[in-house]
Amino acid sequence: MANDDHTMQGTHPDAGPICTVPDISPTTDPSPLDPDPHGIYIDEVQGHNRRIRKLISFTHSSTRAAGVMLLAAIVALIVANTGAYEGFYDFWHHNEIGLTAGSFGGHMSFAHAINDILMAVFFLLVGLEIKYEMTVGELTNIRQAALPIIGAIGGVCVPIVIYLAFNSADPATARGWGVPTATDIAFALGILALLGSRVPNGVRVFLSTLAVADDIIAILVIAIFYGASPDLMWLGAAAVVLAALIACNRFHIYSLVPYMLLGCLLWLSVYMSGVHATIAGVLLAFTIPSGSRVNMENFLRWSDERVQLADTYHDEEAPLISQKKYLSTVSSLSNVSKQVVPPAVRLEHSIYPWVYFAILPLFALTNADVSLTGADIAQMLTSDVVLGVFFGLVVGKPVGIMLFSWLCVKLKVAKLPENVNWHHMLGASILGGVGFTMAIFVANLAYAEPVLVTEAKLAILLASLVAGIIGFTLLLLQAKTAERKGVTYIPAKGDAETLCHHEAEAAREAEALLTELADADLVEELERVRADAEGVSEMVVTTKDR
Repeated sequence: MANDDHTMQGTHPDAGPICTVPDISPTTDPSPLDPDPHGIYIDEVQGHNRRIRKLISFTHSSTRAAGVMLLAAIVALIVANTGAYEGFYDFWHHNEIGLTAGSFGGHMSFAHAINDILMAVFFLLVGLEIKYEMTVGELTNIRQAALPIIGAIGGVCVPIVIYLAFNSADPATARGWGVPTATDIAFALGILALLGSRVPNGVRVFLSTLAVADDIIAILVIAIFYGASPDLMWLGAAAVVLAALIACNRFHIYSLVPYMLLGCLLWLSVYMSGVHATIAGVLLAFTIPSGSRVNMENFLRWSDERVQLADTYHDEEAPLISQKKYLSTVSSLSNVSKQVVPPAVRLEHSIYPWVYFAILPLFALTNADVSLTGADIAQMLTSDVVLGVFFGLVVGKPVGIMLFSWLCVKLKVAKLPENVNWHHMLGASILGGVGFTMAIFVANLAYAEPVLVTEAKLAILLASLVAGIIGFTLLLLQAKTAERKGVTYIPAKGDAETLCHHEAEAAREAEALLTELADADLVEELERVRADAEGVSEMVVTTKDR
């Protein structure tokens, strides 16, 4: 964009003045188009690297993850209303997997395994994201986190009131009050990601933190209200395993192997206790270390020495396999470097694509099967469950989030994020009504009668569709306004590899935009804002044609 002037302004209090700079390409991270910008790898593997980068880019996109889940849900809906549904249902619900060890063993259907075993991995990822936010993210500063947390509380309370207004008289349906309280973070952020840098980062942070707070509330609701009467013996066994996991953390065990093995025992104990087994995933997440076993100050000095030593040992003329000292030196550097990354970060990055591109689509495929064949659709759409869930999500969620957020700002408990206005807040609040995964999960637990589960799923799907379209449209209108002014928002977050995934995606978008703008001063200014920033910060870049 050599024909543009780039006006930049940091929203951090110490941001520098507006300036116009020449075009200089900044140093870039690997991307699908340029997988090796620093020329590290040999030419023969560049094609392979490019394919790997494309795969990584695809599997770390919240928009594509939401698209895959949506596709799975559409397939389930189509199959559920055709003649193939009986065979489809039988495959998932009548085929079983099992494990037997001596006299002890158990079996469960494929659908049961997805809901109880694979979804425990999803809750493990949710727990890791919550831990990240509580350790170094937006939940570390209570004043910064107050707005989304209080908004999340409002987004839980008002839907419950609306749902019970339709269902309080019937004990069978009243149990479903927890269904319209949850926000699907994957779908909500996937929709928001479609707008890219045209909306302020504060909107993304508000919605993601609100969804995390929502998840915490949903986890508590599931554990307290939707479990069976607990078996005290197995509950005690779960407590013992949890204590062992905490001991591993306290004794600075940084290998993931013992945590995964004990995590399996924890899942079994929680499952057998009657508490919903997915809670084991959250408990496991909180015990996995978020620090590194490597002393960073000493590592930096040692690694520099090792690099120089490797350079001394390297002989360009000799075959690499024969250079024992060189290989030993770089191997030790590689082994220690891998241990710099905290176990919690390694685990989150490894399971993220499996959760969002395998587990959640499988959950959607087996749980979004709303069959309307032979049903009285008019009667179903006017049932108390459908009305309570639909209006709880579409009306209750945004009203609760907006009302509580407005009170929070007016009472000066918190303030709106930088560059965010109330129109942005309304759009984000409506996206909070996209329930899907967590709402369907709660519906499966809340109702005893299959017909009520079907009605709740229908309402969830309709509400998520309506909330997604309206929320996206409102935010798109704000984005169009910013686009007409030539305004782009660049989040001042750090290296994508050290962030949780919704922040990492925003960071990668920022790096791509910086590469496109090719302004050295812009890069330098962003680095300064990153170094000085506390909490949510970003740069506003205004691009005007000459």
